[in-house]
This record gives sequence, structure tokens and C-alpha cells, in this order.
Amino acid sequence: MVDSVVNPAGERSGASGSGGRRGRASTSQFGALGLNLADPRVEASVLGLLDTVEVELRASVASADPFVTEAARHLVEAGGKRFRPLLVALGAQFGDPTSAQVVPAAVVMELTHLATLYHDDVMDEAAVRRGAPSANSRWTNSVAILVGDYLFARAADIAADLGPEAVRLQARTFARLVHGQIAETVGPRADDDPVTHYLHVIAEKTGSLIATSARFGGMFGGAAPEHVEALAGYGETIGVAFQLSDDLLDIASESVQSGKTPGTDLREGVPTLPVLYAREADDSDASSVRLREILATGPLTDDALHAEALGLLRESPALKRARETVRSYAEEARAQLAPLPNGPSRSALESLCDYIADRTS
Repeated sequence: MVDSVVNPAGERSGASGSGGRRGRASTSQFGALGLNLADPRVEASVLGLLDTVEVELRASVASADPFVTEAARHLVEAGGKRFRPLLVALGAQFGDPTSAQVVPAAVVMELTHLATLYHDDVMDEAAVRRGAPSANSRWTNSVAILVGDYLFARAADIAADLGPEAVRLQARTFARLVHGQIAETVGPRADDDPVTHYLHVIAEKTGSLIATSARFGGMFGGAAPEHVEALAGYGETIGVAFQLSDDLLDIASESVQSGKTPGTDLREGVPTLPVLYAREADDSDASSVRLREILATGPLTDDALHAEALGLLRESPALKRARETVRSYAEEARAQLAPLPNGPSRSALESLCDYIADRTS
């Protein structure tokens, strides 16, 4: 395992770098994702890969300009689930996880993800990200956009060392991300079904990068081509399922299980799946009619209306229907694992399906 590396700026960077909130990867990370790594050898492999990825992430964003280094490390050191590197590490278990290309592939995926967060926070005018001030609020929108661009460039640079296919896949994934963001920003057109449009946005914005993460793990671990394709299909579907389950938690959770105050999307007027189902429903009972009336008003900034809508949604057929949709995606993801050999690595991926199906029940 790599304990420290020399970065391009000449300084040494470890997994517990200055100001970092993350150190060694731990099984508690897996619990937060519902991942069950029952085999000690697979667990040790995945933990070791994630530890090394953490070191290399800090090294990869370093610059000769100390300000750029500080701004680029801002979200790296704020932590996060590292879900995409985790999918790379798990995908690599179907080949040789010790391959020298697996860690750089994981770094490419996480850098691409982090870059989108810098840009998202500008678009959303977010003040906080991962419990820390967002880059745009700490510095400026311009700085946040440019740092996001820098991270994309670093990801592309590392991908180039992995070969032309890695560059092509990373670029195509980035294109999907951008298409998804544009679709979300523009909204559904007059002849678009809002639910279909929403699911497309999630597949492009979230599913695409998770799909490529799982694909990269298989590819650079040297897995069989049919296993690589199965991993990619699984990654896209499980990514959509995770995002949809977060939508439900924003409505159904009484706690901050989703990482946000419950009802945040309602307050901000974000049309998530339960809301879309409620809007299109034709139920004639008084509760459903009242819920549609409130949702038609837009962002629910009034505390009383917000509380009323949240209560109605929690008891609505729309929430039940959304739960069924999440479960169907989780089961589809499980089905896509069929070509993979039975064993602890496949069981670990299946445990994510179980977790997603159950977390919003």
C-alpha cells in the first residue's frame, strides 16, 4: 500500500493529509452504503484499494500554484462515500484487483465526479457541500467553475495514461453528464412525459458515471468482456436506484438519513419522483386532490404548507408507487449480475440491491 507520494508541486501527501477529514478506508463506509463484504480477502483488497485511491486523489489535484491546490483539495478533503471508487474496486475483483491500472481508473472516476460537484454548487447556488462551505461560497462562482474545469483536466490527463479507450469512455461519460444537466435545466418539453424525462436525467447525470466506474474496474482488472458489460449495466441501474431512493428518503425519513433536512426538495421546488407521481395521479380522494393543489403552487417556502404537503406525501399512493419503482430498479440491477461468477464479490454487489430495496420501505 502506498503511504505517501510526491505530488507535482513537490510536497508529500498522505491519506491523512493536512486538513483532511478522511484517513484509512474502513468497514463503516460500507455499512453506510449497505454493502456487505463477508469475505475477509475481498474486504482487505477493497479497503487497500480505497486507501491508495485516497492518497492518489490528493496527489493528483496538486498544482504548482498553492491556491489551486487548496481549492482543488477542498472537496477531496471534505470526504464523501467514494461510491465510484468503491465500484471500481469491486469490479476489479472479477479480474486482478492488484493490476497497476485499477487505482488510476478509480481516481479518474472520482475526479470527474468531484468536478461536477463544483459546477453543480454554482448552478444551485449551494452554500454547503459535505458539511463544509461550498467552493463557490468560500471563494467565488468563477473560482469554483475553474477548479471544476481543472479537475476534469486532471482526470483526462490520468485517463490518457490508461490508454485511448479510457479517454474515449471518460469523454463519452462526461458528455452524458452534460446532456443530463442540460435536460434537467431545460426541463421536459411539451410532448415529454415528466416521469420519463426525470428518469432519463438521473440515468445521464448519475447512472452514467457509476456505470463507467464499474466498467473501469472490470476493464482494468482484466475481467472477461462479458463480465465487464454486466458490471456496466449493473452500475448504471444501481446508480439510478440509489438516486431514486434518496428522493424517497427526502420525503419519508424523519431524520437526516438522506444527508439533507427532510423535505428539502419540496421546499426548493425540485420535482422528484414521488412528487411527479402525485402530480400525474387522478385519485379523487380529498387528500390526493389537496396534495395536487399544494404542489401546483411551486416551491413550498411557507412552513405550514410545506409541513402539510410533506405529511400528505408520506401517506400518499404516489410514495408507495415510487417505492415500487425503486425496488424494480434494484431487482433489475440484481438481474444484470447474472453473467458474473457466484462468489463473495458478486454477493457484495447483490447486497447493495438488498439495501436499496429495503432502505425506503
